[in-house]
Amino acid sequence: MLEGEMENHLGYEKNAPEGKNSGNSRNGSYPTTIQTEYGESSIEIPRDRSGNFEPVVVPKHQKRGLSIECLVISLYAKGISVSDIEEEMKEIYGITLSTSASSVITSKVSQSAIEWQNPPLESLYLIVWMDGIVFKVRENGKVINKTVYLCVGLNKEGLKEVLGMWVGKTESASFRMGVLTDLKARGVEDILVTVTDNLCGFTDTIKSVFPDSTTQICVVHQIRNSCRYVVWKEKKEFTADLKNIYNAPTKEGAALELDQFEKKWGSKYPYAIRSWRQNWDELTAFFDFPVEIRRIIYTTNLVENLNGKIRKYTKNKLSFPNDDALKKSVYLAIAEIEKKWYQPVWNWGMIFNQFLTIFDGRLRV
Repeated sequence: MLEGEMENHLGYEKNAPEGKNSGNSRNGSYPTTIQTEYGESSIEIPRDRSGNFEPVVVPKHQKRGLSIECLVISLYAKGISVSDIEEEMKEIYGITLSTSASSVITSKVSQSAIEWQNPPLESLYLIVWMDGIVFKVRENGKVINKTVYLCVGLNKEGLKEVLGMWVGKTESASFRMGVLTDLKARGVEDILVTVTDNLCGFTDTIKSVFPDSTTQICVVHQIRNSCRYVVWKEKKEFTADLKNIYNAPTKEGAALELDQFEKKWGSKYPYAIRSWRQNWDELTAFFDFPVEIRRIIYTTNLVENLNGKIRKYTKNKLSFPNDDALKKSVYLAIAEIEKKWYQPVWNWGMIFNQFLTIFDGRLRV
């Protein structure tokens, strides 16, 4: 960071030809000992020939370094722009940190995001929720929609973790195949239950990569899809009748409720009935599990909740200049959100024992 400050102060990189006859240049460094959050450290402070370099990170005649980098990244993660960070640092802390220096600091996040995206994963996850979130990104002079697809896994300790993010223009079959193949390449051998939105063909894609996985289509997504063409004055009654289907105690009871639903609404909204019939096996997979597991697998609400929090952190950015900027912002938002994911899901002891019983042989302690 100090070398970055010196580069910003002089206006050229080390050994760059622009430095010749510039009137000022680097003049070695001097050692000093500072107190940091990790204890005492010896560092080298760079200096210039004119003697007017005033470091911000480790101010002259002070023994304690400022956690400027952490502060800048934290502010950036919360959706504050680089120029606004510069103003805040000056107004609140009395520190003059240029926009270019802030950019140097935040650019380090891109490398961290790449490293975060590629580590090996556990061989088995009990549940993996999958869903996408759409952002506006500039490409070739136009602002287009791009989807950031997220996978959240539930491990054997009952802890949630974001397994990765993937950016694409569309959620095509090949794109979804790439997501699943990447998970497998990073070490995932088996997923007991996958929970996805109701995109056509996603179940077949999952089965081609993880053939033993139980696939559950998000019921909430299905309801939204069913209500898309329902007139406004009938939506309340329509959704109340749909609720009887997925709230039924058994799969057989749900089938009877669907028959009643078709008698009432089939002539008026045949598309909704047809969609439920076509996806029936995947929509009702949760009925094969105890109530405690049903509550967490019948919908992708967990990922949608994550998406909502990401929106909160990125709402100030109307569009992103490129994919890297998008990935950087989403990565930082996820890092902030995951700080609160330190406890297992509610009632984990009972849920884990139920999984052990149902998936005996595939799940081991």
